[in-house]
Amino acid sequence: MTIQKPIYNRLALIGTGLIGGSIARAARASGAVKSIVATARSPETRRRVAELGFADQVVETNIAAVEGADLVIVSIPVGACGPVAAEIGPYLAQGATVSDVGSVKKSVLDDMAPHLPPHVHFVPAHPVAGTENSGPDAGFAELFVNRWCILTPPEDADAKAVERLADFWTALGANVETMTASHHDLVLAITSHLPHLIAYTIVGTANELGEVTESEVLKFSAGGFRDFTRIAASDPTMWRDIFLTNKNAVLEMLGEFQEDLSQLTRAIRRGDGEALFDHFTRTRAIRRGILQIGQDSAAPDFGRAHGPLPTAPIPAPYSSDAD
Repeated sequence: MTIQKPIYNRLALIGTGLIGGSIARAARASGAVKSIVATARSPETRRRVAELGFADQVVETNIAAVEGADLVIVSIPVGACGPVAAEIGPYLAQGATVSDVGSVKKSVLDDMAPHLPPHVHFVPAHPVAGTENSGPDAGFAELFVNRWCILTPPEDADAKAVERLADFWTALGANVETMTASHHDLVLAITSHLPHLIAYTIVGTANELGEVTESEVLKFSAGGFRDFTRIAASDPTMWRDIFLTNKNAVLEMLGEFQEDLSQLTRAIRRGDGEALFDHFTRTRAIRRGILQIGQDSAAPDFGRAHGPLPTAPIPAPYSSDAD
């Protein structure tokens, strides 16, 4: 949606990959900010951002980016957030809001908060949206539409600053939820982090099978495996940091998963079809619930496009020796 009055004057983006680039595009399209200044670690990325034109200004350093900004969003792997906060802390404007987009919140809160001055508002955030692609070319303005953005402000956060950031994300099309950082990490461990770990494992296992050639894995990948490969194509640096920084919650959910997997293993070994059917019926209801709240498409084959039938010459009329 396009809003009548900008929510922030100057948005500073540190990191311009899929999420950062999409924030810039959506903020500009919606009118949520007056101007956007962006930076990235590599000169090549900064040049590409300037070519794409989704920022009003591209600068070389993080310090230059935050100068005069009333909203700073750090859009980099969670493992790098602490050092960046220490770098920009002394240069943040009075009353500015500092946020992030990381998939882990407790470690971000612990790593960034000590370096931020008392005259700024720190409101960590996690837009639960993305694709398997990365880099500034991967972003698009509609990425956050009807997706959730979770805010995890510290206990002493200014309520008006939190509300203002929520309004910003709403302007970008997102639904906004607020929770504690620890609860966020537990929820995302089961809904995002564990599925990615399973996807990486399954694709890795397929790659190591001596009895199945790589060409067969590629050629005969059914829908389930194909979707796992999409998840497993996600940015390796980002996911390395996620598993290291949210290890306690991930290990807890992994333990629950291993128990359930053991039950299914016993059911298959014993030929217990009733147990398998009951389990699959319960899990099928989760998919229906996701569709009902509009978090995925009900289109057949997950909305994938299918090519036309091949054209072939019309065969001659059938005839037999008896004719």
